[in-house]
Amino acid sequence: MSTGEAAAYLGRGVKTLQRWDREGTLSPAGRTKTGRRAYTREQLDTFLGQQIGRPEPHRVIAYCRVSSAAQKPDLKNQRRVLEEFAAARGLVDVEWIEEVGGGLNFNRKRFLEIMDAVSRREVRTIVLAHKDRLVRFGYQWFEHHCKAHGCDILVLNNESLSPEQEMVQDLMTIVHCFSSRLYGLRNYKKKLSEAIGQDVKP
Repeated sequence: MSTGEAAAYLGRGVKTLQRWDREGTLSPAGRTKTGRRAYTREQLDTFLGQQIGRPEPHRVIAYCRVSSAAQKPDLKNQRRVLEEFAAARGLVDVEWIEEVGGGLNFNRKRFLEIMDAVSRREVRTIVLAHKDRLVRFGYQWFEHHCKAHGCDILVLNNESLSPEQEMVQDLMTIVHCFSSRLYGLRNYKKKLSEAIGQDVKP
């Protein structure tokens, strides 16, 4: 990592890292050919654990999700395939978290528990069958959030484990949401016009 990337990872400013280097508090792992400081994630995680009192990420979580109770049998299929995937990657002490809830719902209980644990730097790896098992939209932001807190996301990317029916349901939810907003907007404009019309009457 560059000094800027390392500073963002630690939640500090670039000048702070430069000062730490001069003071010997945190020296870079090496330097580039042009003499710029370079850091490694492992080095920064160790520093966070030892100097700032934050724990080093250690938990490995495999997360399986379906949208409805009727799709619960798919959870077993997801877990079976992910168990093979985790074993092939040499992952041990894997925590299995299963959840029933829509991918558009960011208030899912187990999902929030995982994100809170990531924010506390407890999670080293999250394993998914497909990106949309975590969230239907906005995956890149959550991936960035995880990386910024020392957590990697491993995605099997098996399309067969991302039910087509769920996508249809999510799309219908989006259409309904925006239709409701448009309907509400029309009513708002109508009431506003009526109010303005009443105000301008002599």
